[in-house]
Amino acid sequence: MKDTKYLEIIKAPIVTEKSELLRSEGKYTFLVSEKANKIEIKEAIEKLFDVHVKTLKTINIKTKKRRVGRYTGLTNRGKKAIVTLAEGETIELG
Repeated sequence: MKDTKYLEIIKAPIVTEKSELLRSEGKYTFLVSEKANKIEIKEAIEKLFDVHVKTLKTINIKTKKRRVGRYTGLTNRGKKAIVTLAEGETIELG
Protein backbone atom coordinates (compact mmCIF):
# COMPACT_ATOMS: atom_id res chain seq x y z
CA MET A 1 0.00 0.00 0.00
CA LYS A 2 1.29 3.44 -0.96
CA ASP A 3 1.95 5.91 1.83
CA THR A 4 -0.85 8.50 2.04
CA LYS A 5 1.70 11.22 2.83
CA TYR A 6 3.09 10.90 -0.70
CA LEU A 7 -0.39 10.89 -2.25
CA GLU A 8 -1.14 14.21 -0.53
CA ILE A 9 1.99 15.75 -2.07
CA ILE A 10 1.45 14.49 -5.65
CA LYS A 11 -2.13 15.43 -6.57
CA ALA A 12 -2.38 14.50 -10.26
CA PRO A 13 -0.44 14.28 -13.51
CA ILE A 14 -0.92 17.16 -15.93
CA VAL A 15 -1.82 15.88 -19.40
CA THR A 16 -1.71 18.64 -22.02
CA GLU A 17 -0.18 18.97 -25.47
CA LYS A 18 2.88 20.70 -24.03
CA SER A 19 3.35 18.07 -21.31
CA GLU A 20 3.10 15.32 -23.94
CA LEU A 21 5.94 16.95 -25.89
CA LEU A 22 8.01 17.11 -22.70
CA ARG A 23 7.29 13.45 -21.99
CA SER A 24 9.16 12.47 -25.17
CA GLU A 25 12.24 14.13 -23.59
CA GLY A 26 11.81 12.13 -20.37
CA LYS A 27 10.13 14.96 -18.45
CA TYR A 28 6.85 14.50 -16.59
CA THR A 29 4.54 17.22 -15.23
CA PHE A 30 2.53 16.90 -12.01
CA LEU A 31 0.18 19.07 -10.00
CA VAL A 32 1.58 19.09 -6.46
CA SER A 33 0.71 20.47 -3.06
CA GLU A 34 1.47 24.19 -2.66
CA LYS A 35 3.15 23.56 0.69
CA ALA A 36 5.52 20.85 -0.56
CA ASN A 37 9.16 21.68 -1.24
CA LYS A 38 11.45 20.15 -3.87
CA ILE A 39 12.93 17.57 -1.51
CA GLU A 40 9.48 16.28 -0.50
CA ILE A 41 8.27 16.20 -4.12
CA LYS A 42 11.37 14.28 -5.26
CA GLU A 43 11.01 11.75 -2.46
CA ALA A 44 7.29 11.25 -3.19
CA ILE A 45 7.84 10.64 -6.92
CA GLU A 46 10.70 8.22 -6.29
CA LYS A 47 8.65 6.22 -3.77
CA LEU A 48 5.33 6.22 -5.65
CA PHE A 49 6.66 5.38 -9.12
CA ASP A 50 9.91 3.54 -8.21
CA VAL A 51 12.11 5.76 -10.42
CA HIS A 52 15.16 7.98 -9.94
CA VAL A 53 14.66 11.74 -10.33
CA LYS A 54 17.49 13.51 -12.13
CA THR A 55 16.22 17.12 -11.90
CA LEU A 56 13.12 18.84 -10.56
CA LYS A 57 11.68 22.25 -11.37
CA THR A 58 8.68 23.81 -9.63
CA ILE A 59 6.35 26.55 -10.85
CA ASN A 60 3.74 28.46 -8.84
CA ILE A 61 0.49 28.86 -10.79
CA LYS A 62 -0.98 32.32 -10.22
CA THR A 63 -4.71 33.06 -10.16
CA LYS A 64 -6.39 34.64 -13.17
CA LYS A 65 -9.56 36.69 -13.33
CA ARG A 66 -12.41 34.90 -15.06
CA ARG A 67 -15.93 36.00 -15.79
CA VAL A 68 -19.10 34.02 -16.49
CA GLY A 69 -21.96 36.33 -17.37
CA ARG A 70 -22.13 39.03 -14.77
CA TYR A 71 -20.23 37.01 -12.16
CA THR A 72 -16.49 37.48 -11.74
CA GLY A 73 -14.04 35.37 -9.83
CA LEU A 74 -10.56 33.92 -9.75
CA THR A 75 -9.19 30.61 -10.92
CA ASN A 76 -7.54 28.29 -8.41
CA ARG A 77 -3.88 28.75 -7.64
CA GLY A 78 -1.53 25.81 -7.46
CA LYS A 79 1.94 24.45 -8.00
CA LYS A 80 3.41 22.38 -10.85
CA ALA A 81 6.47 20.18 -10.81
CA ILE A 82 8.40 19.23 -13.94
CA VAL A 83 10.42 16.10 -13.25
CA THR A 84 13.28 14.79 -15.39
CA LEU A 85 13.96 11.09 -14.87
CA ALA A 86 17.22 9.18 -15.20
CA GLU A 87 18.04 7.64 -18.58
CA GLY A 88 15.88 4.69 -19.58
CA GLU A 89 13.22 5.17 -16.89
CA THR A 90 9.56 5.94 -17.60
CA ILE A 91 6.33 6.47 -15.69
CA GLU A 92 3.11 4.87 -16.90
CA LEU A 93 0.28 7.41 -16.59
CA GLY A 94 -3.22 6.23 -17.21
